[in-house]
Amino acid sequence: MKTCIVLSVLLFSHLCSGKFPPWFKFGAATSSYQIEGAWNISDKTPSIWDTFCHIKYDVKCSNANGDVAANSYYQWEEDLDAAADLGLDYYRFSISWTRILPTGYPNKISKDGVRYYNELINGLLARGIVPMVTMYHWELPQNLQDLGGWTNSLIGTWFADYAKVLFTLFGDRVKTWLTINEPLITCAAAYGKNTGFAPGISDPNYGAFLCAKNTLLAHAHAWRIYDVMFKPKYRGKVSIVNQIFWMEGQSEKERKLGELTFSLNVSTLQKVIYTYPVFSKNGGWPAEIEEIISTNSKNEGFSFSRLPPFTTEEINFIKGIFKTLLRARGSDRKCRRSHQGFISK
Repeated sequence: MKTCIVLSVLLFSHLCSGKFPPWFKFGAATSSYQIEGAWNISDKTPSIWDTFCHIKYDVKCSNANGDVAANSYYQWEEDLDAAADLGLDYYRFSISWTRILPTGYPNKISKDGVRYYNELINGLLARGIVPMVTMYHWELPQNLQDLGGWTNSLIGTWFADYAKVLFTLFGDRVKTWLTINEPLITCAAAYGKNTGFAPGISDPNYGAFLCAKNTLLAHAHAWRIYDVMFKPKYRGKVSIVNQIFWMEGQSEKERKLGELTFSLNVSTLQKVIYTYPVFSKNGGWPAEIEEIISTNSKNEGFSFSRLPPFTTEEINFIKGIFKTLLRARGSDRKCRRSHQGFISK
């Protein structure tokens, strides 16, 4: 906390003089589906977003898709020149799982995909820009989704294989790896009611919690592979990227409700469902959240808690796997109790 205050004061003093301090670094970020285009070029196969916007829910993609997008697959050099003209120090981009592994598995590695990302990484370095790679920005291979996607317990193994391929191909030049971008969106939005996110499966009662557990295990697999096999040689960092919202009650009467929502969704490292298993002393889910969901599940007629428990082995596998944490800052929200007694934003 003292370090944050000192940095804030130093930054504010420089901004008052009209310029940023020399130690302040600028960056920009993109995701593959949003910019690359070339959705079916070479041996690339469909991701869940290709399917979602082509077939399932065109209306929820506003009758648009990522077939061309910003056409960065073909225009990457112009994009990198623009980044250099902006004076960027860092550029965060994501890798399309199916562009590298057309089958979703490491049995086939795309030469074209490797070529494209090699050119992108080398182009950044040649311009003095440090690459930061997001391994998963919501683009699951469609064939893996057909097997259950993030609700299938085997996805930790699938993601581990994918991660190992990326570390092997690009680890000599990429020193910052982001495993999963905003698992809150990967799980809660994609499996929410009337979802507008791929794969568009409405199962907020159970699917979102299965996904939450499996994303944490997948992150742990990737982190531990890098730590043992690649970190001694390349000295890089691996982190998950959590989206942080601020939550508070709509009125003083609902202050406690706001604090509970805050702990379930978002916030401090000791409370949030997507960081507590990694950063807390005990690991596993926050106890108060486990108790609430278990009680609600029984009242709803389930014979089990909708929040799947971690085994002791899984708790220890996930706990403590951090050297750094990256956060994506979300918007602020107010919550209240709805007329039916549920939490409402």
